[in-house]
Amino acid sequence: MPKPTEITLQTLTDEAITPYLSALAVLRIEVFRDWPYIYDGSLTYEEKYLQTYTQAERAAVVVAFAGDAVIGAATCLPLTAEPSHVQQPFVANGLDPQDYFYFGESVLRKAYRGRGIGVGFFEAREAQARRFKAYKMAAFCAVQRPNEHPLRPAGFVPLDAFWGKRGYTKQPQLQCRMSWTDRGDTEQSEKTLTLWTKNL
Repeated sequence: MPKPTEITLQTLTDEAITPYLSALAVLRIEVFRDWPYIYDGSLTYEEKYLQTYTQAERAAVVVAFAGDAVIGAATCLPLTAEPSHVQQPFVANGLDPQDYFYFGESVLRKAYRGRGIGVGFFEAREAQARRFKAYKMAAFCAVQRPNEHPLRPAGFVPLDAFWGKRGYTKQPQLQCRMSWTDRGDTEQSEKTLTLWTKNL
């Protein structure tokens, strides 16, 4: 009987990320087509976006492998390396972006969910933040979609409870806005995302 494929997580930085850019771009488009992002992306844009993590100081991508295959990833970098629209809600509420380490997206193929990989993503990114002893808080944002949205799957359960178990608190006063093209649309539209934070 064949052995189960071993799943491993690796925290990659700088040029160590580069060999995986194409695989990560494909993975992001695959996962983000589903609810709640329903994102209609392009490989060209995704590869360019991911270049940020090869160039930004202290940034990292935590990559999940099944054997040699890329099956998931989670990103992180200092909040000060994010665009102004992500920093804006912190500044508007009197918070210093330099105190925050920002967690970007987590993506994981459906077949590998429920195995603790998501927990590993958070642990690895928190470890990356703590390496520098410069950050007081971790933060990430989650897109807000109306309950009556026509593409909302029946029985969809938000990840709020999972994030709460990881020690994160929803901050309704901290909201940023991002634009992308939804699956089935022809133009970008603006979305509201709410931030969650945790003391490091």
